[in-house]
Amino acid sequence: MEYPKSSQPMPKTAKQVFKGKIFEVWQWQQTMFDGSVKTFEKAKRNSSVGIFPVTADGKIIVTSQAQPLMKPFISLIGGVVDEGESPLKAAERELMEEAGFQAKSLDLWFSVQPVTKIEWPIFIYIATGCKKVAEQTLDSGEKIKLKYVDWDEFLEIVVQDDFRDYEIALRFLKAMQREGELEKIKQLIFSQ
Repeated sequence: MEYPKSSQPMPKTAKQVFKGKIFEVWQWQQTMFDGSVKTFEKAKRNSSVGIFPVTADGKIIVTSQAQPLMKPFISLIGGVVDEGESPLKAAERELMEEAGFQAKSLDLWFSVQPVTKIEWPIFIYIATGCKKVAEQTLDSGEKIKLKYVDWDEFLEIVVQDDFRDYEIALRFLKAMQREGELEKIKQLIFSQ
């Protein structure tokens, strides 16, 4: 699988100057347009996955979540790709952990690096034919309630301030401004 490219890739000369539990910080010397040299810096973290889950009866699953030190938010299912894990396996795992669901089909929709100064690939999957097979197995820092919505309800949710999946919201907002694009997304999601 090809990872999405950053709009400001780190050069091979970058050196790691910090490694924490979530983030690494890298620095390098960058020649400026006037010939001067400045230190550039970029953070790096593990990839993330987001899952757009659709049940066999056509309902979209969204989550209402609470996590320590965060305001409650609404999002799709998702999480961090563990070390040595593929994005697809992470999507399968997160769907099972956060919802207790398995998908009949799990297909990559798009991938993106949304933040210039952070090396952070995000992979968005469409999960269709989702079926409940287990109970949630949440992390100690998660409180997640599932909500099943139809297409029109989702379109109202995706533009709310508390919807946290910005890369999904941006894709939908752009589609809402371009004739026929929203219908293409709907077909993609429900024709699988």
